[in-house]
Amino acid sequence: MSIALIFPGQGSQSVGMMKAFSEQYSLVKERFQEASDIVGYNLWDLTQNNTDNFLNRTEYTQPIILTASIAALEILRKEISFTPNYMAGHSLGEYTALCAAGALSFAEAIHLVHTRGKLMQEAVPHGEGAMAAILGLKNATVSKICGEVEGEVYPANFNAPEQVVIGGRYEAVKNACEVFKEAGAKRALLLPVSVPSHTPLMRPAAAKLGLYLDKVHWKPLNTPVIFNVDTKLHADRYGIEAALGAQLYQPVLWAASILKLVGEGVTACIEVGPGKILTGLNKRIDSNLSTTAFNTPEALENVCHLVENT
Repeated sequence: MSIALIFPGQGSQSVGMMKAFSEQYSLVKERFQEASDIVGYNLWDLTQNNTDNFLNRTEYTQPIILTASIAALEILRKEISFTPNYMAGHSLGEYTALCAAGALSFAEAIHLVHTRGKLMQEAVPHGEGAMAAILGLKNATVSKICGEVEGEVYPANFNAPEQVVIGGRYEAVKNACEVFKEAGAKRALLLPVSVPSHTPLMRPAAAKLGLYLDKVHWKPLNTPVIFNVDTKLHADRYGIEAALGAQLYQPVLWAASILKLVGEGVTACIEVGPGKILTGLNKRIDSNLSTTAFNTPEALENVCHLVENT
């Protein structure tokens, strides 16, 4: 029996997140100040007030979610003494997992994801890209339709059984949603995202990101990390850099990643950071896998119970 820590990606942000934590733990605002100094913008103010409506701009969203998740992890480590057996993160959350596993410093991680966000937006200008959630169709059906519809549209996240996110050019994604509905999808919903992450449209961003990944002072992992792009346990810098680069333009295999953890003996997961999206996905992937979210101080009791009974 073993425990995995999992970290959320973009989409978990909300105005006012981490406020309850900050009222009890000074380290929250300290971490946000450190990240703000790196990106040159007041990320805590943005988190609490959505200053300039920037909370959903990917170059800010990414460092905000990573900072929030690392702060939550530090609180968890202060309150409970236990050693996780594995880590994983959804998309952006993979960078959080690597930081949590000691592979790179917090400062390096913030600089990296801030740069990643800028490169992603540059690759597909605002308004030209889109993503949509497709519910109620099998993976193979979604992939087949993506290949048949006109324009650039691709599977981007295989999140759970019959829950796939697609991405591509705006018009192509919008038109594809109608085709999915006609094919029997329960829902085909455009998401409030302008960057079609994890699709071939991100190849230019991946090429540029590789230059920054190569400058990271990678250190040995203290906890194994499962990677989204191939569900493998990369440990050397070349494997890590290749997986992070490929992740930008290839689909996130979240369901397969969780099943890989289960296959490795994981019986419980703790989602560390804002929101509880991954907790919901995990319940759909494997109902026997215990998952709880550590996203508020009140959630500590549930985490303690999970750890004690695993």
